[in-house]
Amino acid sequence: MTDHSNFTVSIHYDRRLYRHDITGSIAHARMLSKQGIISEEDAGLIIDGLGKVRQEIQEDKFPWDASLEDLHMNIESRLNALIGQAAGRLHTGRSRNDQVSLDMRLYTKEVLKETVQGLRATQGS
Repeated sequence: MTDHSNFTVSIHYDRRLYRHDITGSIAHARMLSKQGIISEEDAGLIIDGLGKVRQEIQEDKFPWDASLEDLHMNIESRLNALIGQAAGRLHTGRSRNDQVSLDMRLYTKEVLKETVQGLRATQGS
């Protein structure tokens, strides 16, 4: 890894987004299948593969690779290793910016909910 890559690698920051990224990707795969853009078989492979990726991350068995820069590329690479070519169909009709935006919205919603719950608990004390 080059010196400048230390400024662009975000894995250590965006790992916390993995649940949201996988949730969004599963929803996207379902939509692609429902619209007839990808086959049900490919959608099933993608969804099952993402479930395995989620489990690996939760069990701290995921093979993180800093050379892949971010969470999204790591998940995409792992999904490709697990299910092959079907993984490449997941990004049909969705840009990386769309994906990041969704991840951040879901994460922010979760954090705000936790914050409100914490404030209410404090008020009740």
